[in-house]
Amino acid sequence: MKIACYLPETIYTNQDLEKDFPDWTADKIEAKVGIRERHVVSASETALDLAYEASKRVLVDFNPEKIDFILLCTQSPDYFLPTSACILQDKLGLGKNTGALDFNLGCSGFIYGLALAKSLIKTGIASNVLLVTAETYSKHMHHSDRANRSIFGDGAAATIVESSDIEKIHEFELGTDGSGMNNLIVKCGGMRQPYQANQDEKTDENGNFYSPNHLYMNGPEIFNFTISSIPGVVDAVLKKNNLPMEQVDYFIFHQANKYMLEYLRKKIKIPQEKFYSNMLETGNTVSATIPIALAESIKQNIVHRGNKIMLVGFGVGYSWGGVIVEI
Repeated sequence: MKIACYLPETIYTNQDLEKDFPDWTADKIEAKVGIRERHVVSASETALDLAYEASKRVLVDFNPEKIDFILLCTQSPDYFLPTSACILQDKLGLGKNTGALDFNLGCSGFIYGLALAKSLIKTGIASNVLLVTAETYSKHMHHSDRANRSIFGDGAAATIVESSDIEKIHEFELGTDGSGMNNLIVKCGGMRQPYQANQDEKTDENGNFYSPNHLYMNGPEIFNFTISSIPGVVDAVLKKNNLPMEQVDYFIFHQANKYMLEYLRKKIKIPQEKFYSNMLETGNTVSATIPIALAESIKQNIVHRGNKIMLVGFGVGYSWGGVIVEI
């Protein structure tokens, strides 16, 4: 796998949050969620723009004519139709014999993308897949939503998954529980509930603002889902890969927030030195967190060639996925 990342130029810091919400302090925010700053798109930037920039970077020193399929994961597409992946094919100047599709998933999106890419390659449909995860949750958030604005950032990652005689992407554990749909949702804007300018705007018991037209997250319920489900996902991935935990060289989970990740690490009994976290300067970039973290861990010489890495994603849907990959 070859990975490249792109983050928008505008940075929204904890000091900016403190100015917008004076009852919060920058240090308190960092201590609680483990985030100091996050990148956000401008009014004219979209997830497709981020996808394009990340894709250009990953295609440096790689023959673009070899790409025969694009998978683009986003929950903030430019249009209802056409699919952003089709537009990306044209913007990148890739051949017209390139397959392309979008898929709508959040924090488990990179894992599902790897599963799709592996399937395309194993069945002979494609040889080299460009897997792109690009998200702009900032466009879904209300300006008064201090909780979500403290957590989420925008960003993209592009990964080339190549056919190989040596298996590097191993067995998956994937799962879904749609009963949790209302705990992380943008209710209005689709076909069931169109966007309405005069929707009720409310404040929850913690003083956090929300509206049906904007991103709503029930933090406690998302936390409960994560800590009850993800330890079992880790166990299932180990079992499917016939691998004891001690033989996993590194664990990279979806970068949700510091508190949640530390709670999971301790519950699953993963050694601190084998657990990677890098959300301090990016925030939670949804489907892009895992590839960004993986790319950074390689760049920092933390993860080495031949290492067995467990990747685990979880969140909106509810949806989750885990896999063992070798670098």
